[in-house]
Amino acid sequence: MDARGAVEAALFASAKGLRVIDIANQTGLTEEAVRSALKQLSVEYERMGSAIKIAKIDAEFAFQLREEYSHYTEKFSEAEISRGVQRTAAVIAYHQPVLQSELCRTLGPRVYDDVRKLMELDLINGRPKGQTLELTTSKRFAEHYGIEGTSKEDIKKWIEKMDKKGQ
Repeated sequence: MDARGAVEAALFASAKGLRVIDIANQTGLTEEAVRSALKQLSVEYERMGSAIKIAKIDAEFAFQLREEYSHYTEKFSEAEISRGVQRTAAVIAYHQPVLQSELCRTLGPRVYDDVRKLMELDLINGRPKGQTLELTTSKRFAEHYGIEGTSKEDIKKWIEKMDKKGQ
């Protein structure tokens, strides 16, 4: 079996990030062979100048689109998330943890629908706090937006970088 091909197929087939041990268990490869294949693939995609890269998010690996190519996808795919919902997601990400009630005061009552949509997409988490929810981003949020880290600081830096690009 070609380890590189097996790892590439696993990443391609998975809708979420994969840990080295999970790839090894499912393919029958050793963890070392998986790590080596990930490194080879990463170098190969970089050398080719591919629009796709292998990203490491915490302890998981996934295919991601390079930022400089993301604007092309908008032309070929339906928007899964409206601009209003994206705005709500950005506010949650930047100020997390944030109470849904505070968000409603700032952005208005449509926040409740936005939060419901973001939770359905598994982009945010909500934890009961009194009569409201305390909202934070999920690991899926970082994967979806191609952020190479899940900490509040990583996400805040990414938002600030995207804001500067937009100006």
